[in-house]
Amino acid sequence: MMFMSRHGGGRLLRAFAIASAVALGAGAVAFAVRAEPAPAQAAPAFASDRLSVEVVGQGPDVILIPGFASSREVWRAEAERLKATHRVHLVQLAGFADEPWAHGDGPFLEPMLAELARYVREAGLERPAVIGHSMGGLTGLMLAQRHPEMVGRVMSVDSLPFFSVLYGPTATVDSARPFAEQTAAAIRTMDDAAFRAGQAQTAATMARDEATRAAMIDWSIASDRQAMAAAMRDVMTTDLRSGLASMTTPVWAIYAADADGGAPAGMADGLWAREYADLPSVRLIRVDGSRHFIMADQPERFAELVDQFLAG
Repeated sequence: MMFMSRHGGGRLLRAFAIASAVALGAGAVAFAVRAEPAPAQAAPAFASDRLSVEVVGQGPDVILIPGFASSREVWRAEAERLKATHRVHLVQLAGFADEPWAHGDGPFLEPMLAELARYVREAGLERPAVIGHSMGGLTGLMLAQRHPEMVGRVMSVDSLPFFSVLYGPTATVDSARPFAEQTAAAIRTMDDAAFRAGQAQTAATMARDEATRAAMIDWSIASDRQAMAAAMRDVMTTDLRSGLASMTTPVWAIYAADADGGAPAGMADGLWAREYADLPSVRLIRVDGSRHFIMADQPERFAELVDQFLAG
């Protein structure tokens, strides 16, 4: 991992790098090379410079949120599968994967979350299920903590309530802040060749599938550097753990393990159990043979889990 390995990440952090949105390219397109976008239905009237939403299908509402530097195409296979039985809302975050960004190095997470909540209200969604990958999983937890009346259930896909614990179990927001600023500055100022090389290095840790890795690089390159820096800084300094104990929204936390170059199962089990320990009735589910992009590396198992989650 380009930044982790250079700033004292160590062996433990490299093992868990596939689970971290604090690595460049951590949320790229996993399905862009697998499925063509389906024609979208007319979405509810909604305009925002923080996100856009594509709506497909009919039935109970499901919101799909991509991760860092990711396109909504990361969810295309799931959206195609679910649209026969659900109304699927595919979110695209501004600044990522060629979506316009107009906010410089200003805050990313909080304004985006406010717009997502506005979308839920204005679209008239009634307690939708929310599925988020990586940074999108963090967003789902934030939405459920800030607006519990809006969310029916959350699936967090290879995502932690405080990503900076990947730099050590005693990490705090204050201890992470200087590193977050350094990381954001590096994203903004790195020359294009070095940036692309870093994406290629990161992609190898994020997915087993070569086509997914290639797509990840392309969509990261298409993202706005200032947006990436702002998002990285916010993700690294957002700690939702203090709000877990009071949450009443059902949460499934799906996480990856891979004996062949990814996170060892025992280490992943320990990390997820520790970081979600205060969340009542959380359901922790490990998916083996997968790196960070579980939906790409183990699509059949992931689809099975999504169906169980939505039926719950």
